[in-house]
Amino acid sequence: MNDVTEILRSKSLKVTPQRIAILNMLMSTNSHPTAESIFKALEPTNPTMSLATVYKTLDSFSTAGIIQVLSIDGESLHYDYRTEFHPHIICTKCGSVCDVHADVSSEINSILEKISNESNCSIDKEQLFFYGVCEKCM
Repeated sequence: MNDVTEILRSKSLKVTPQRIAILNMLMSTNSHPTAESIFKALEPTNPTMSLATVYKTLDSFSTAGIIQVLSIDGESLHYDYRTEFHPHIICTKCGSVCDVHADVSSEINSILEKISNESNCSIDKEQLFFYGVCEKCM
């Protein structure tokens, strides 16, 4: 289901030009943008869209399970259209966020199972970040 209108309707969200623009942007990037960078990128084609609208829309997308929110540095939130678990690597120089494409799902699932069993807790959500220097900054 890649049609933005269908995705929004399937989550009982109102279809608006702003929501379509924001979701299209998130679906077409791997850069894990912040709300501010989404606003700046969409401003030329959506001059009436406010930063508050971007924040509210991202919040509604997150609540509906359309996107995931990455809280990386404790200050800014980054947004990712891919909601299934996958690790990220963050550049300590430029702050870019990239997906880790190595298939580590079986190892991660094993670790999650061990943590859940040993802590007697149910794990509802997980995020895994690695920190290093990206290729551009080296």
